[in-house]
Parts: sequence; C-alpha cells; structure tokens
Amino acid sequence: MDTAEHETKAPTTTYDPNRLLDSVIEKLHLKNDAALARVLGVPAPVISKIRHARLPIGASLLIAMHEETGWSIRELRDRMGDRRQKFRISPVQFKPK
Repeated sequence: MDTAEHETKAPTTTYDPNRLLDSVIEKLHLKNDAALARVLGVPAPVISKIRHARLPIGASLLIAMHEETGWSIRELRDRMGDRRQKFRISPVQFKPK
C-alpha cells in the first residue's frame, strides 16, 4: 500500500463529503464531478449540491459509490467523516398525515 492511499484512509474528525467525493474521483481515475455523476448515474447538479452542503449524501448514492469502488459502506462513511454508529429514524416520519 503506498503512502497516498494510506493517508486517505486515516480517520477524520469533521464531516466533509468533499473528501469522499474527491477520493472516489481519484479511485476511479475520473477527471471531474461531471464524470463522477455519469458513473454514479445521477445528474451533475446533485454532486454540486453535495459539494456546497445543500444536499446530503443519501443511501442510494452511497450504494452506487460502493458498487463502483468496491469500498464498504462503513469505509465510505469514514472517508466523509460520518462517525455515527447507529441511525435513528424519527417516529414523526412514519405518522400518517
């Protein structure tokens, strides 16, 4: 394992999805966000909104990244600084309107 690859796996303390996007671009040898969007099957503005913190990285995008890179979901979440061990769903989300 070379030094650059090891450095990208180092634990991070702050949430920053840009680190994840950049590492996926590097792993897949892509040129830019538009190429990443094409590979992941999402419109280019989705990647832009994630980069500008207007949209979170959703489960379907994480799964697409997992399928393309071969990295585990845990590793993908670690790369963006997401350290949550459990995901809680609000009971309000399931109440009928």
